[in-house]
Amino acid sequence: MNRIIRISAGVLLVAGALISFGVWRTAPSAMLSEVALPDTWSGQTLARDGVNVAFQLKPLASDGKLREGEFADVQFRVTDGASGQPLSGVAPGAWIDPQTLAADQAQGRDKSCKSRVGTFLKSNIGARPLLDLNSYFLLVMNRDASIAVVDPSVSVGGITSTLARIELKQPPMDWVTPKDNKRVFVSMPAAGEVAVIDSEQFKVIDAVAAGSQPVRVALQPDERLLWVGNNATQAEESGVTVIDTQSLKPLKHLATGRGHHEISFSKDSRFAFVSNRDDGTLSVIDVASLNILRQLKTGSSPLSVAYSPLSGAVYVADGKDGSVTVIDAISHAVRRVIKLQQGLGPMGFSADGRFGVVLNTVENRATVIDAANDAAIHDLDVSAEPYQVVFTKAYAYVRGLASPKVTMINLASLGEGRQPISQGFEAGPQPPRLAGDLPLASSLAVSRDDNAVFVVNPVDNTTYFYAEGMNAPMSGYPNRGQIARAAMVIDRSLREVSPGLYSTRVKLPLAGTFDVAFLLNQPNIIHCFTAQIEDDGKPQKHVGKPKVEFLLDKTAVALNDPYVVRFRIVQGKQKLQRSGVKDVQLRYFLAPTSRPREVAALEVADGVYEAPVTLDRSGAWYLHVRAASLGAGFDDQTFASVRVTPDPTR
Repeated sequence: MNRIIRISAGVLLVAGALISFGVWRTAPSAMLSEVALPDTWSGQTLARDGVNVAFQLKPLASDGKLREGEFADVQFRVTDGASGQPLSGVAPGAWIDPQTLAADQAQGRDKSCKSRVGTFLKSNIGARPLLDLNSYFLLVMNRDASIAVVDPSVSVGGITSTLARIELKQPPMDWVTPKDNKRVFVSMPAAGEVAVIDSEQFKVIDAVAAGSQPVRVALQPDERLLWVGNNATQAEESGVTVIDTQSLKPLKHLATGRGHHEISFSKDSRFAFVSNRDDGTLSVIDVASLNILRQLKTGSSPLSVAYSPLSGAVYVADGKDGSVTVIDAISHAVRRVIKLQQGLGPMGFSADGRFGVVLNTVENRATVIDAANDAAIHDLDVSAEPYQVVFTKAYAYVRGLASPKVTMINLASLGEGRQPISQGFEAGPQPPRLAGDLPLASSLAVSRDDNAVFVVNPVDNTTYFYAEGMNAPMSGYPNRGQIARAAMVIDRSLREVSPGLYSTRVKLPLAGTFDVAFLLNQPNIIHCFTAQIEDDGKPQKHVGKPKVEFLLDKTAVALNDPYVVRFRIVQGKQKLQRSGVKDVQLRYFLAPTSRPREVAALEVADGVYEAPVTLDRSGAWYLHVRAASLGAGFDDQTFASVRVTPDPTR
């Protein structure tokens, strides 16, 4: 199950056919095509099965050259072959990997390309492309001072999918990422700082002083400034600290008032709105000058602030008064006060700004507000003690503290005089309240396709994946070694930036010739384009230590079945394949303890080696590669595992 969810819907159907049945549909040969392209387009084209695909790797450098270490945009323009109309929503897959001349010559270019795409789709951790343009990762906030990085598609020995661990100075409380997901800003109250994580390398690159007790973090819509709520006990230190997201320097601290602070913005990033829970006020801040313009009284205890782009208003929910105050985002005048019940808490709006959902943690209810007329139109039963709400395009998801159930509210069913439709699913066996020590960051994370969610259950320390239309979560990711608290999706995939144009930005690998593999589901098109990356002209760099990438067709086999381990040895960031190594051996043993066995490996292609093994006992067998000429255990940290059972389907 874990492998399914990383690949977009357009790739998934093909992947299932290729992997399950081991056959490829034979497509007509590619043809050069007179594809109508913009004058600025320079690249390669393909015409097949009534579809035109144009590819270019567009450098950001002003001289138009593709150089190692610099950035470029990968672009695929997909159009109908007959009409020339763009094909929207086709969700192509793409990968970049060093060209393999030996495999191309041995199998033929088309067959070699299809074979490599099949390997990439299997998502074996040791057989990954240099750049996967379909990938996304899940960040899991831990209770301790760390963040776990999970690759949802990959399982090591069927046990874990944890890719990396990011160490922090102090335990995290909240986080936010820009639209491009290149960075993550994490508040650390005990450190008085915000950690800045490079989410391409998964490491902390800076820590910015963020005032006393920095808790809530929020990016204004233009992402120029990061706003940090300071829950300080001293009135002069309580408020917000504003940080420049480019220079990563604090610009100003504003003492807005006492208590916890929630932060929202006008759509044009002109105004920031900061609640002050203990003072019962809302501070209106001019972003250009970073000055407080007004202090508005919004009740006894404002607990949440939400903005609707549809109504152009800010909504402040007050827990003690049981009211929602509606404030015009431009004039800052109070439009209306919606009277509800005591116990109001978190609030959020659907992406279009039409429907707001405000939770009542005391009554176990959710009130739906229609931003078209600022009226409360529905009052719904939801999961016990609701405390978090997130939105996909189709649903509002409500998480409760006192129940493992997640309530889903169908947004299409909402409206004056209509009967709302809600359903739910269990995300683990226990309610989150039993875990204690929960952060502000949400335990719900929306998937990149906007039709599924990840849900952290902090009690069983597992993150569950739920796809809309299912009766229950499809899979779960245990967080071994840490205690999970919240989740965030980091998207690395191609995105449709305009009709029929799919693009993503990459950092170019070291100089060399590369295949850019392209996959379309309907019709079934698989093709490898070519890209040439130039040297940066700097003195020659150390190519790095050799590493092993396992190329296993299957990781579960029947007892005593013949089994051949296939792997390649690569070196450097460009993953140059090491051929001609004569003393390669495969070392394997049965866990937990058994006498290791060794067998010689033979090179069967350029840098690709094979070794037959005897798996004569049931259990988990672990595989390591050794070579004295490269260092006896030159890559002991990389291993693969094969599970042997009387029936490999069990």
